[in-house]
Amino acid sequence: MADLSFRISPNIILGSYTTTRLSQYVKPYGTRFLLIIDPDLKDFAVADKISQSLSERNVEFITFDHLTDGSNTKELEQALSLARNSHVQGILAVGGSKALLVSAAVSALFNEKKDLYEYVDGLPSESEPLPMISIPTTMRAPYSFTNKIPVMDSRTRQIKLLHIQNNICKLMIWDPNFFVTLTENQQVSMALETFCIATEAYISQKANFFSDMFTEKAVELMGYGLDGAKSLDISTPSEVLLAQAGCMASLASSSSSIGVASLAALAVNARYSISRSLVASILFPYIIEDAGKYKCERIERIGHLFGVVDENTHREEAVQAFAENIRQRLAKVNLPTRLKDLNITMEQLAIVAEDAGTLEPMNTLARSMTTDDFFDFLKQAY
Repeated sequence: MADLSFRISPNIILGSYTTTRLSQYVKPYGTRFLLIIDPDLKDFAVADKISQSLSERNVEFITFDHLTDGSNTKELEQALSLARNSHVQGILAVGGSKALLVSAAVSALFNEKKDLYEYVDGLPSESEPLPMISIPTTMRAPYSFTNKIPVMDSRTRQIKLLHIQNNICKLMIWDPNFFVTLTENQQVSMALETFCIATEAYISQKANFFSDMFTEKAVELMGYGLDGAKSLDISTPSEVLLAQAGCMASLASSSSSIGVASLAALAVNARYSISRSLVASILFPYIIEDAGKYKCERIERIGHLFGVVDENTHREEAVQAFAENIRQRLAKVNLPTRLKDLNITMEQLAIVAEDAGTLEPMNTLARSMTTDDFFDFLKQAY
């Protein structure tokens, strides 16, 4: 097991209606913010609630909502320019991964003097960052606790990891009421992606007792959130349980590492604008089956914690029951179960494998993999 080297930087607040006190929470970090918000939230009351809460205590904000194609460098440049010209004191991120990742990058690079693409190509950020307050509107935020965040290089559409400072995110507010913006299909695919992220952290070569603790609790909560608790003693609403599971899974991933499914999802999303959640959820059963060959006990343990594998079922039988359960969940809500269903070609998957092979987490996968091995794995799910 790998040595533990981990620091938790943001203050985490999780609970229903926590955003009603947003202005109270942000005041210690400034009175003028750049609000980076997912444009998909315009059709809901989320933006209005945020605006009302900030205005109540005279917190000024400028809104940036030109997010169209993930966390790409073209939109990052626009947001960074707006933040600098507006002389903001902090960044407020509201939305899914697009908003959170762009916000983290703006915060990191605000006081940097060199060209953006020098940092995209590997130069670490070292200047004093702006404080960032993050409000996820989905149940997962796996890159919010790390100092390496994925961005899409608009020049090539290749996924890159931006090296940012520690402690950028000062405050993270999880309000499960914001999950109402998700459709049933989105909620299932994001839940399975979150579950996959936790599993990857559990079987990674970088796993440690700390990440294991978060993973096991995340899996247990995920089971309760999706299927209900077996005991009447647990009456917590499902959306709160899923938010708790997402928070735990994100912490687990940050103190361990993401794996094959998450790397593939990042690369596919960057190249072809296909949902990360769909890619990860399709690959998840194959992750289970593959890891079952060399980390069977760990996969069995997760299956039991999730509540889909009977306590009397063990080893290979437990692994197969676990994988089949995930496939049944996808089929139940008519989500795709093969990568070809996403209208992606085998040639495109070869490019995806090459892109993923350049990223650092390749060194801490559950088992050693070359780019060819990675491609062979993707072919199984095609």
